[in-house]
Order: sequence, then C-alpha cells, then structure tokens
Amino acid sequence: MYKTTLTRLGLLGGIATFWVSCDNNMLPYYDEQAPGKIVIRGVVQEDSLQIVSNGSLLKINQHETLGGTISKDYEFVYYNGQARYMDVRVKTTQQLLGSYAFTQANSPDTLSFFYKPGLWINDVLSFSPGTISQSGRTGYKFIFPTLNRYSNSGYDGPIDGIIRNLSGQVLGVAQNITKETFSNFVEFPFAAPPILRMELVKHGTTESYRSNGQPVVVAMVMQNNKSRLVVLEEKQDAGGNFSGVQGTLDLCDFFQF
Repeated sequence: MYKTTLTRLGLLGGIATFWVSCDNNMLPYYDEQAPGKIVIRGVVQEDSLQIVSNGSLLKINQHETLGGTISKDYEFVYYNGQARYMDVRVKTTQQLLGSYAFTQANSPDTLSFFYKPGLWINDVLSFSPGTISQSGRTGYKFIFPTLNRYSNSGYDGPIDGIIRNLSGQVLGVAQNITKETFSNFVEFPFAAPPILRMELVKHGTTESYRSNGQPVVVAMVMQNNKSRLVVLEEKQDAGGNFSGVQGTLDLCDFFQF
C-alpha cells in the first residue's frame, strides 16, 4: 500500500511538472532563444532622432534622444525566431525615416544612416568609396537624394556628371547618379589649381536635366590622394526657387568604410 501511494504521488508529480512547463496552448513554457546583434552606426546633424526597438525607445550612452555620431553594438535575444523590428524617427515631428525587420538568420546585422533636416541616406555602410589606383590621383562617387526637390525638372532618370578642370578639359564622367545609389567611380590625376566643375546632364547625353535647358554646374575642390563619396544637394534661394546644386558633403568624412 505504501509503495502504491508513492507510485501514484510520483505520477501526479510528473504530470504537474509537465503542466507547469507548458502554457494553455500545450506549447513549451520556455521560449527558444538565440543571441542577436545589430551594429548601429549613424551621423545626425542639426536635429535629434529616436530609435524604437520592438516598441521601446533604444538608449545609446544613456540617451533616448540621439544626435551627433551614433555608435552602438546592440545585443539582445531573439525569441522563437521572431524578427526584431526597429524604426528610426525624428523626435520633434515623429517623422518615420526608416523601418526595419532584422532576423536571426542574418545576425549580426547592420543599421547605418546619415541624417540632417531634409536629407536622409539609408544603409550608408553598404556603399564603399572607390580605390585610387596610384598616388597623386583623386577619385569620386556621387549620389543625389534631393534630385527635383526644388528644380522640379520632371526628369526622374539617372544623371551623369561631366567633370572638367578650369580650362574646360574633360577629366572624367560619373555615370548613373541616382537618388538611392552612387555613381560609378571616377578618378584622375590631381593638379593645381584644384578646382573642378561638374555639369549635371541626363544620362547618356550632354543635355541639362532641367526642363528649361539651363546648365547645372557643381563646383568642387580636389583633394590629393583621397577617394570621396559626395552627396549632391539641390538648393533654394530666399524665395524658394531652385538656386543650384552643392557638392560639399563627403560621407568619407563621417564613416569608416
């Protein structure tokens, strides 16, 4: 009788343990877990951003509002293979700049960006500057995120940049400049005076991308033995009218590629 009672108690204990380890849907109580890692690299100018991770504000260096240079190796846990959702937004306006779903299969992954009011470049570290073939040369790639913001040209195709020195000699042509991707790599010898003039035209032509046909020329300064990732920006005057294109922002000044 005593042994029978112990046997019954042991059986009931095993059943109880089984139920404790399961939820009401007969699923294991303990989630499957796997380490996750997202390498976050960003630069924020003139305004502040927030990063939301699965609905909660992410703190970097104890700050929820982010600015300047952002660098964090964000480590967390994937539960049951579910994605980690992240949004990047402007704090003051709650404008959504980027929305991402990171998965266990791609861990570790990278989130990289450049932001200033009116300019957002996503996935910066997926790009790379060109490699200069020898000493005494300079090289360029170009991207044009603000194409048509003020010019309203009506042309949405790729842009070519015809690069000349001050004497008018063509040094190279940067082809297929778009809003999302950089052009091909163009390099040429450095020479004084180090002033360049790049005319922006419709791809494969010498025709201005503006609807009125007026030329658009970007002035730049050469830097010897340096490869650059230049961001082209349409500008406006005090009246809100298109006033030209600037090419002074170089992502290589902010990121390690």
